[in-house]
Parts: sequence; C-alpha cells; structure tokens
Amino acid sequence: MVYPDTMTDAPAPVGSDVIEHVLAVVRQHGGRATAAKRLLLRALFDSPGHRSADELATAVHAQVPEVNQTTIYRNLDELERLQIVDKTHLGHGPATYHLTTTAHGHLLCGQCGTLTEVPGELFDALDQATRDRYGFTIQPRRFAAIGLCASCRPT
Repeated sequence: MVYPDTMTDAPAPVGSDVIEHVLAVVRQHGGRATAAKRLLLRALFDSPGHRSADELATAVHAQVPEVNQTTIYRNLDELERLQIVDKTHLGHGPATYHLTTTAHGHLLCGQCGTLTEVPGELFDALDQATRDRYGFTIQPRRFAAIGLCASCRPT
C-alpha cells in the first residue's frame, strides 16, 4: 500500500478522506477504526520522515493525553502488519516509523547523523547478490546503511 510521498521535507496536506481510506483497509482486515488510531494516522501523515513511537505518542498525547502508550504501540504493530507503515532501524536509536511510500533505502552518517533517503533501486545489485549467494532477500526500507556523508568523509 503506497501513500503520499514522505520523501520530501514538507508534509503534504492530507485530508480526512485519505485517513478514512486507511481506516477502511484496517476494517477490511478485521481491525477497528478507533479514535486513537485516527489520531496516530494524523500524526504520521502530518509529519515528514521517520519518527519513533515515543515521538508519535507525544503528538497523539498533545491532542488526547489519555491515550495509553501501549495502545500506540499496538496500533503501530497493526499498521505495520497491514503494510501501511514501515518500521525502520536507523542505527543505535529506537526503531522509527514512516508511511509506506515508494520503495526507498536509507543512508545514515555514523558521525553527524544525517539521514538520506535514496531510491530503492540503489540496493538492487546488493539484493540480487545476497539472493544468489545466500538465498536471502534484503529489505532496504527497514534498515540504514551506515557510513560517512560527504561532509564528514575525510578527504
């Protein structure tokens, strides 16, 4: 499932019709369209990039402080299972979540922390090599390749 592109720095304005569409998908798969899930989806659509569960919880709690943290985690797990969000590990910090968009990978500078989203095709040769040699398929949207950005790389 692909949603408005989050690879830009500015959030795209999202109407309630898109959130209602996502909630319809949730209902089709036996889930419930709760107020907490609606608030979480709004937080995901309103913020560009990757956010931790705690950051998303803060956004939800700004609207309704009574929403339990475990409810947010449970909803994130459900949205990930339905491929509405991707859970990505970006280095040593907590996992982050972002809306499923066009396939992309992540490059993370291990020195300054700059995150660069790159087209998924950049990892195609690596994916093919790991399949051929090890029978393993990589999912670059779920991890970051860690290295040094142009600013931090020694000359």
